[in-house]
Amino acid sequence: MDSNGLKIFLAIAEEGSVSKAAERLHCVQSNVTTRLRKLEKELGTDLFYRTRKGMELSPSGELLLPYARSVAHLLQEAQAALVPCAAPRGPLRIGSMDSAAVVHLPAMLASYHRIHPDVDLQLSTGASGEMVERVLNYAIDGAFVGGPVDHPDLLGEEVLCEQLVLVSGSAQDPAHDPSPLSILVYRSGCSCRCKLEDWLGNIGRTPARVVEMGVLDAILGCVGAGMGITMLPRSFVMREPFRSLVHVHAVPPPFDRLPIQFVRRRDVRPSPAMQSFLSLVNEKWTC
Repeated sequence: MDSNGLKIFLAIAEEGSVSKAAERLHCVQSNVTTRLRKLEKELGTDLFYRTRKGMELSPSGELLLPYARSVAHLLQEAQAALVPCAAPRGPLRIGSMDSAAVVHLPAMLASYHRIHPDVDLQLSTGASGEMVERVLNYAIDGAFVGGPVDHPDLLGEEVLCEQLVLVSGSAQDPAHDPSPLSILVYRSGCSCRCKLEDWLGNIGRTPARVVEMGVLDAILGCVGAGMGITMLPRSFVMREPFRSLVHVHAVPPPFDRLPIQFVRRRDVRPSPAMQSFLSLVNEKWTC
């Protein structure tokens, strides 16, 4: 097993097909297939299931994937160490919780792109828990997540602090509404959802219904239509058209504060692209 074999394995795993992996690696498809078969023979196990939809990771492939990503990062780190003064270029994969991506990141990313046009800036969004897992698995280089985050393999720095509010379709404060409570929440791993659940536990309320949605704007729309309540950052809620469709209510401390941290792996040396990104974050968002 060598680094080239792992590189081909990683490309197939991330692209989901041999043909797309060949395009990404700028080589012919037969070479990719041959190298994959050689790697599977060396390891004595199938790394993929060949299906009509493409290449699906086998249990052995799932086990190998984080090691392949780790090796890829170490090779990139070694290359960067030999050219320490290189101008920022190449991929920079950033993750973010959805609300921060909508409200805070556009101006930041646009500014970074103007300064460093040779960097291939990529943004993925999702629940904070998902983003933390992607950083840990080397799938992204860093992420803005709701904190605090305490993990021995991660470095985290607080860069923002969001004010959380309760959001409802009526002017009545949900904390004093005796009727059965329905809550609308983002998927598991969302830091705002965790805060809402903690607040409900603190006041001794158990929701009669929990409705999970995958889009934050859809949650606000349904809250405005009277379907239930939610808890989100004020900066995200007070956008048009939602600010005129919903009512916001104060949340008592400590449930009203959501620190936003930028987290990255402790064992990965920042590339020039990441170093420049961190400098810009610290310049624009001094918490």
